[in-house]
Amino acid sequence: MTEKTTGKGSAKAATKSYGAKGKTGQASVEPASGAPVLLSGGNPQIAKGYGDAPVQKYIAAMPGWKREVGARLDKLVVQVFPKVEKAVKWNSPFYGMEKDVWFLSFHCMTRYVKVAFFRGALLRPVPPGPSKQKDVRYLDIHENEEIDEAQFMDWVKQAGALPGERM
Repeated sequence: MTEKTTGKGSAKAATKSYGAKGKTGQASVEPASGAPVLLSGGNPQIAKGYGDAPVQKYIAAMPGWKREVGARLDKLVVQVFPKVEKAVKWNSPFYGMEKDVWFLSFHCMTRYVKVAFFRGALLRPVPPGPSKQKDVRYLDIHENEEIDEAQFMDWVKQAGALPGERM
């Protein structure tokens, strides 16, 4: 396996081509062992897909303590919206009220899980993480931090009632 840096000050990411090439000529994203490749920050590389199955595959591939956080976030979103639409896009799980219109996503970073509320600037109270994008706000969850479940579920309820982001 070779290592490369992914940019100034970023974590090192292991890179290797795995698996046989399919009909499209693109290599599989999984090594022969079947375990997903972890990208920079430990984010799982999961093929784009719609529905619960790819999201559960992503969560199962989250490294260490982040897996429990991902499973808890997924459970809380489903508790608020039992019929929520799910997908994995750009190696992140997305949640929305209709296909390709999303209100929330999360992503593994090196030291935390970053939750993105796509219309977060309209939520009350506003999630604490600023963004360069006008409407987006973040919630960063670090190891050993308790999730304020009541607040998170309130944000999910508010976010799901707003127009989502078409992606």
